Order: sequence, then C-alpha cells, then structure tokens
Amino acid sequence: MSAGERAGVAARVAATRTLDAVLHRGRSLRAELATTLPTLADPRDRALVEAIVFAALRQRARHDAALAAWMPKPLGQRDGDLRALLHVGFAQLDALGLPAHAALAATVDAARALGRSHQAGLVNALLRRAQRDGLPAADAGAAWPAWLLQQVRDDWPDAADAVVQASALPGPLWLRVNRRRSSVEECRVRLQDSRIEATSDPRCSDGLRIDAPVPVSALPGFADGELSIQDGSAQLVADALAPAPGARVLDACSAPGGKAAHLLERDPSLQLTALDVDRSRLDKVRATFARLAVGADARLRVADAANVAAWWDGAPFDAILLDAPCSATGIVRRQPDILLHRRPSDLDALLQLQAQLLDALWPTLAPGGILLYATCSILRGENDRQVRAFLDRTDDAALQPLDARFGRDTGAGRQRLSGEDGMDGFFYARLRKSGTME
Repeated sequence: MSAGERAGVAARVAATRTLDAVLHRGRSLRAELATTLPTLADPRDRALVEAIVFAALRQRARHDAALAAWMPKPLGQRDGDLRALLHVGFAQLDALGLPAHAALAATVDAARALGRSHQAGLVNALLRRAQRDGLPAADAGAAWPAWLLQQVRDDWPDAADAVVQASALPGPLWLRVNRRRSSVEECRVRLQDSRIEATSDPRCSDGLRIDAPVPVSALPGFADGELSIQDGSAQLVADALAPAPGARVLDACSAPGGKAAHLLERDPSLQLTALDVDRSRLDKVRATFARLAVGADARLRVADAANVAAWWDGAPFDAILLDAPCSATGIVRRQPDILLHRRPSDLDALLQLQAQLLDALWPTLAPGGILLYATCSILRGENDRQVRAFLDRTDDAALQPLDARFGRDTGAGRQRLSGEDGMDGFFYARLRKSGTME
C-alpha cells in the first residue's frame, strides 16, 4: 500500500471514529472534529474527513434506509463503528460523488484497520450495491426527533417540508468582507482571480456568497483579516441593531465574536463590551478580534449576562445585542448533530433562560436605546412568542419594525426559515426602550 493509500485509509478511519462518537456516544461533532482533525497532517485529508462526516450526518435518513433494506440482520449495539463506517462509505459514493474505486478500496481497508477484517466482505458488498443501485429514497424528516419535527410542522405548516429538505443539504459559503481592509468588489475580483466564483447579495452589504465548497485556506485575504466566514443571516444582525456612531454597545453572549467584530469593522469608535460565560469561548472572541485587527479597546468579560450585578458598572448601554442561547434549529445543515442531541427538556430550559436574559438586561439599556433579540432558531416559542411575552410584561418596551430583508413578518419580529434566500434560519426582534437618550 502506497503512502497515499495509507493516508486515504487513515482519513476513512478518522471519519468513522468521529461519526461513531457522534451517532452512538452522544458526542458533539464540533468537539470531535477539534480533536480529530489536528491528527491529520495533510489539509486535504482534514477537508475530506470533515466533508464525509457532514455528508453522512445530513443524509443519515437515506443511509439508515439503505441499511434497513439491505442488511441481512440489524446491526447490534456493539457494531457502532461498523455502522458508522457504512455511513462513511455511503456518503462518499452518494452525497460527495467521490471516485467509486478509491472510495470503495479505502473504506474496505478501513474496515480491516478498525479490526473488522471478518466483515470487510460485507462492507464491500453493501458499498458496491450502493454504487450500482443508488441509495433508496427516504423522508429527510426521519432524521428529526419526532417531537421536534412536530413542533416545526405546528409552527410552519406550509413550510415545514422545505425546512426539512433544506436542513439535509449543505448551505452556501457566506463571506463577510472587512470594510476596514477591503471592499466587497475588490474581494470578489481577488476570488475570481483565484478561480473562485462569488456573488454579492443586495441584502448583505458586506457579504459574498460562494455556492461551491472552498477550503478556508484557499480564500485570498482570509489570513490577513480581509474576510470572515459568516452566514448572511448572521451578517444582517449589524443592520438590525444599527447602533449610532460611537455608541456604548453590549454583546451579551458574544462568542465566537463574529457579530461583535462586524459591528467594530463598521464603526471602530463603538464602546463595546463583550460577555461570555465560558472563558475558553471568550478566548475565541479575542482571537477573532486579533485576526481582524478590531476591538483593541473593547472590554471583554467572563460573566453570566443574567447576573448583572457581577459585571455591570451602572453606565447604561445605548444598544444591546442579545444573540440568545437557543435550539439552533435554524442551522441544522451546519450543525447536523443537533438532531441527535436535542431533547424536549433542553427547549424548556432555553425558554426560561431567554426570558431571564431579556428581563435581566433590559434595565441596563438607556432610555431610547435598542435591544436586538436574535436567535438561530426557527421555533416560534423561542422567537415571536418569547418577544410577545416580554412586551406584555415590560411597560417601557416597544417593538420597532424591520423590513423584508430580515425575513417573514411574524408580528413580533422577522423570521427567516432555513434555506430561504440561501441563508440559515434566523430571528430578529428590535426592541426600543421608551424615553430619550441624553
């Protein structure tokens, strides 16, 4: 076996072990990849592992349907790595469309490397059948927990099928141009010179959209802080908040810092305070600021935003961004393991936390100030119903309108559903405090 062949097998083994941990041991995809990818020296192998695992999770319903139809008997509890390996093989042949010979050979050899030599023939037979016949059709909704799928259908009866289908497909790559370093058109031309086709979108004044997969290392200007990866929906947060020049701004749940950095790219004079309850996550905010050369004067604090007494100096904020912890149901295509890990009790706890954060932060907002409540959820309970309840109990709060760039008008904010306009699912509600700023 050549060095390249060995690397190909190692990549399939790494993908299998990652997928096994996510599917069968409740591990976070992001955490597993953070551990696994650095062990692969070649960036091409790292990109391959990531692509395989994401494709396998997005198309899990189809892969499970194939196993149910083709396996002579169901796999047992001790066959987690074998099941994961078969998902890895199906993903290569189906969603990724890799050359069949190389994918088959490397995946069968990976079975042997995983101590499954006695089942290498089975792996070979199933993958050859997938190559010959294609995978059977399956309802993408089968990958969703029944309770969560029903919630989406209840909330969006006319759009639920489209949401489910969009969540099973990879989204486009959205870039945010750092206007302090370059312009959208300059970056588009540089990308084109590198044979990367990018298009601008009138809704995102700092954004470029790339529809074909591109590794970050191939993006000219990324390492120099000219570009960031940020979905179009998330980029629109800066427009929805729209703080005045030099305003005192709070980003209450800041990590990993992309939205705060966007605000600072637009206006370096902002007096920004960024909070996060997790020190390691706040370190990511610092790294984001450093790469983009923004936020040198920003105040970063490890703090629970809801525990105002522990971090607030008493000076009111002109604008607050509350990008609230949520179910993340609007970004399933980017975090497909959400469907494996989310529980009904999680939603109950999130609803309580969101309300607590709104109530705790509102007194820190100056009269006439703006609080933007945002989530990457598509569930009405976390979004428009949460905002309605807040308005009902808060006499000095009023909803301000946002235009159609931000999605559907729910009556208590704007909602973009997953995949609409090529963007992630996202909710925005712009709340103004009565009174006048001094």
